[in-house]
Amino acid sequence: MTDIAFHQMPDGRRIAHRFTPGEGPALVFLPGYMSDMEGGKATAVFEWARAKGRACLLFDYSGCGQSPGDFADGTLSRWREELAALVGAKGLDRVVLIGSSMGGWLMLLGALAMPDRVCALVGIAAAPDFTDWGRSAADKAKLAAGETVFDENPYGPEPTPMHARFWADGQAQRLLDGGIAFDGPVRLVHGQADSDVPWALSLKTAEALRSADVQVHLIKDGDHRLSRDGDIAVLLRTIDALPGRQAHGKPA
Repeated sequence: MTDIAFHQMPDGRRIAHRFTPGEGPALVFLPGYMSDMEGGKATAVFEWARAKGRACLLFDYSGCGQSPGDFADGTLSRWREELAALVGAKGLDRVVLIGSSMGGWLMLLGALAMPDRVCALVGIAAAPDFTDWGRSAADKAKLAAGETVFDENPYGPEPTPMHARFWADGQAQRLLDGGIAFDGPVRLVHGQADSDVPWALSLKTAEALRSADVQVHLIKDGDHRLSRDGDIAVLLRTIDALPGRQAHGKPA
């Protein structure tokens, strides 16, 4: 990718991002845990948006991808702050947040933090609260004691770390035991062959959302990544079919 720019946060963090201007609401893609904006789904959304004349923003969380920093410092709160800063810096008054896996949790947190800007949500194997349901009691005890827990990584040779700072912040950001105060359209796409995030979690998320306009799309043979051509086609159709698309506050 050659069109990478950097946004500098007040504390010096430099956040790598790609932006294509166009009609709104702007599409903002939120990658999963230890993922980045060069993934297949993010790239497909960006190229589709550019072809359609839609505004779209991709970015790497600090410590991920091309954004400098130490991944061990990363938390949902920190990355939500980066999301809000970029949305503000680009002057995006209406956005659709598209969250993959952990990005689906950040998507919900972003909607709560920016209620006047976020108009719709699209989750892809969204994984809210995974620091809780995704960890054993033994892991939680280690993380609470400040240790790092390593998991087998099905997508690469190196184990996947969960750091105590991320876990503690995640535990403080849990959403599913209470209502999620978002009223716009929400679309949740999930594979029923997902071995990482149970597809029933999307049903639980739908139940927790206050919005009456929530739809869950299950792909029976879909895995966690949902990055096959057919899966990406479903995602793009889902985005394209969102109701109430507006450009600069006027019907598109």
